[in-house]
Amino acid sequence: MQANENFRDTIGTLDDEGKRKWVFPKKPSGTLYKYRKWVSYFLLVFLFAAPFIKVNGNQFLLFDVLERKFNIFGFPFWPQDFYLFVISMIIGVVFITLFTVAFGRIFCGWICPQTIFMEMVFRRIEYAIEGDRGKQIRLEKMPWNKEKITKRGLKWSIFFIISFLIANVFLAYFIGGDELLKFIAEGPFENVSTLISLLIFTGVFYFIFAWFREQVCIIACPYGRLQGVLLDNKSIVVAYDHKRGEAEHGRKLFRKGEDRKEKGYGDCIDCFQCVNVCPTGIDIRNGTQLECVNCTACIDECDSIMEKVDLPKGLIRFASEDEIVKKEKFKFTPRLKGYAAVLFILMGVLTGMLFLRNDVQANVLRLPGQLYDTTQNDLISNVYTYKIINKTSIDIDSVQFKLLSHTGSIALVGHQDLSIPAQGLSKGTLFIEINPSALEGEKERVKIGIYSNNELIETTTTTFLGPRSYN
Repeated sequence: MQANENFRDTIGTLDDEGKRKWVFPKKPSGTLYKYRKWVSYFLLVFLFAAPFIKVNGNQFLLFDVLERKFNIFGFPFWPQDFYLFVISMIIGVVFITLFTVAFGRIFCGWICPQTIFMEMVFRRIEYAIEGDRGKQIRLEKMPWNKEKITKRGLKWSIFFIISFLIANVFLAYFIGGDELLKFIAEGPFENVSTLISLLIFTGVFYFIFAWFREQVCIIACPYGRLQGVLLDNKSIVVAYDHKRGEAEHGRKLFRKGEDRKEKGYGDCIDCFQCVNVCPTGIDIRNGTQLECVNCTACIDECDSIMEKVDLPKGLIRFASEDEIVKKEKFKFTPRLKGYAAVLFILMGVLTGMLFLRNDVQANVLRLPGQLYDTTQNDLISNVYTYKIINKTSIDIDSVQFKLLSHTGSIALVGHQDLSIPAQGLSKGTLFIEINPSALEGEKERVKIGIYSNNELIETTTTTFLGPRSYN
C-alpha cells in the first residue's frame, strides 16, 4: 500500500490548482457489473412504477407534505401517526449503519439512485454517443467542430429529456401518481405552476447528471463522510490486497516469462486499469477512501487483467483489512451485535405499534371556555368539537356516537347521516347530555363509542363537567 498518504489531502476530481478534473471512466464489464446491471434495472423499474402502484387503494409510496399524507409500502400515515414515521426513519438509519459497519459503502455502488442513474443511464448514453474512455478524452480536447457539436448537442438533449422524465416521477411521489396523470391529460398550460415546478426539478437533475456528476458522492453526500466513523479493520469493503500486490519489492510492469515471485515483485502489474475504470477517479491501491462507492468496477477490471497475464484473480476483491493482513475471516463483532440488537428492538416496537394502530381515529374535545348547561329536562349538557379520521381506502357510512361509560345521549349539530370519506376526515360539533344522578363529581372522564352500521369502530374519552352539588 502506498506509504505516502498525500492523496488524502485532496480529492481525486481536483487538480493541483484546485480546478475541476473531469473523470472519463473506462466502460466497465465483467461478472459483478452484469449483476449490478440487473439490480439497477430492477430498481429503476421500481422507482418509475412505485408512484402508480396501489395497495388496497393506497399509493405504494407517497410523501405528500402539503396535504400531510404519507404512504409507506401501501400503509397510509397521517400527522397523528408521525411517531410511526419517525420510528421507521430511525430503523432505516440504524439498518444502513449496521450494513455499513459490516459491508462498507456497497449501498452507494449498488442501490443509491444517484449511482444507478449516473452509471446505468447517463454514462451508458455517453458511451453510446461519444465512445469509450479514449474517445471521450479526445472529444474533450477537440475544438468545437461539427463532430463535437453534434455529439455533445445530441447527448445534452437526451440528458434533458431524461431529466424531465425523472422530474415527473419525482413529482408523482409528492402529489400522487393519479394527480400527475391528471395534470398531463389537462395539458401544461392548464397547470402552469406545476410546469414551472417540473422545469425547476428538471434543471436540478440535469445539473447533477450533466455537470456535477460524481461530485455528489464525493462532496455533497454526507454518507461517504460517515465511513471514517463507521468503518473499521473488520469491515468488508472493496479492497486492494497490498500484501500480495506489493510483495517485497512493490509493483512492476508485466514481462512475459518473468518469474515475479523469485524477484520479489507483487502481482500488481501497475497497468492503471483499476484507476481508469473508476467512476470517481481514485486509485484503489491507496487504500480505503471516502470517494470509493464500492461499485466493484475495479474488481472486474483487475480480474480481467489477472486472467490475461495468468495470475490468480482476487487482487482487488471484497475483503477486510484484517483478512488481508491477518488472514482473519469476517466475524459478527460485539459492535455489530449491538447495532443488530437495537435494530431488532426498534423493529419489534414498530411492529407492535402497527398492530395496535386503528384504521379510524377519533378526538372529542370540550369547547374551550364553555361550562356546563342545564336542559329543560334537568339534564347536564356539555358542548364538544369532534374530529374523525378515516385512514382506510373506503368510505365509512352511518356513523353514530354512543356513551359507553354513563347513561345519557349524544346529539350531533347539523348532521343527520354522518359519513367519513376514504382517507378523509369529518369534524363538527356535538352535545353530550347526562342525568345528574349518574355523575359522581364535578369533572369526570366519559367514554364514547363510534359506530358504523351498528359496528363499533373506535372508542375515545373526554372530560365532562357537572355542578359541585351533584358530587
